[in-house]
Amino acid sequence: MTAKALAFPPPRGDWPRAEPEWLGIDSIHLHRAIEGAKARETTAARDMASYLEKILASQPCPDLLGPWRDAAGASGVVICNGYLVAEWGDPEAIEMSFSVSKSYVSLVAGVAFDRGLIRDLRETVGALVDDPAFTGPVHSRITWEHLLYQTSEWGGTLWDRPWWSDPQGKQARDHRLAEPGEVWAYNDVRINLLALALTRLWGRALPEVLVTEVLEPLDASRTFEWHGYRNAWIELDGRTIPVVSGGAHWGAGVWANAYDHARIALLYLRRGLWGSRRLLSEVWIDSTTTPCTLNQDYGKLWWLNRRSVIFPAAPSTGFCARGNLGRQLIWVDPARDLVVVSRWSDNVGALLGAISDAIPS
Repeated sequence: MTAKALAFPPPRGDWPRAEPEWLGIDSIHLHRAIEGAKARETTAARDMASYLEKILASQPCPDLLGPWRDAAGASGVVICNGYLVAEWGDPEAIEMSFSVSKSYVSLVAGVAFDRGLIRDLRETVGALVDDPAFTGPVHSRITWEHLLYQTSEWGGTLWDRPWWSDPQGKQARDHRLAEPGEVWAYNDVRINLLALALTRLWGRALPEVLVTEVLEPLDASRTFEWHGYRNAWIELDGRTIPVVSGGAHWGAGVWANAYDHARIALLYLRRGLWGSRRLLSEVWIDSTTTPCTLNQDYGKLWWLNRRSVIFPAAPSTGFCARGNLGRQLIWVDPARDLVVVSRWSDNVGALLGAISDAIPS
């Protein structure tokens, strides 16, 4: 890089911009990458109800439990050295994030860890959280690390969804559950369980925690939303508190604009620092990107690309929050001081590969 890095954008203003060439970026290659993303728009998502209906039609629980909104079309931003070097579509559009929401659950867990609410990730959840979901001979042994790595093998029902109702983990109703920590399986029901545990741990709704502990210090916009299912509520100290979703498999989840996603990504890229203020510890950042022993391409609710399996065309130095098979994406590559946020483009791996090739590492 030939230019001095600008570490952080200003409060709620336009992101500082730079011409790609000033940063040594091949602007022609970058332009072609973005044009390709625009051409690969997931147009079906512009009618979200029909889009979700088709996804759920062949699944055990095909009805939606949470809200949804139509997509605004392919959009995104590229941030390099802290500068906005490219954007396309409508980055200010508030989009459903699908399983990018899981990485926001991880972020809230990280703040709880840094505040000392979680003392040890290998401590059982039931030791800190009073909930019947974490009782019994097996469930009482589930740790925070199991939930964050998706290795809990929890076998209950939450918000009218049994553990086997999410086919993403390829565990059917007749799957014989293993001991906690023995099997990795991607599963929205169990992530929602983690959201429930964190809600009880914090004693308040997770969107409130995220706004006060992270988004406000980041000077993010006030357009961020995080929804739960219509039946996802708990009684806590005489209050009725919503429990948010960790995905959008049955609706709900995080809704945000591309710029706010980019602020979150830059926080991870800057290893938890925002200006002179530390919002996340380096211990947590390193823990987040430490691979699960059962899946080397998965950290604590963030995808890794160490073996270039998730995105073969993208560098192994990056990691990401990924939803709807990458159609919602926050990509962080420390080797290139790079952030890419992409929404509603198919084959996003081609986009990441092309952008990375345009930027000297």
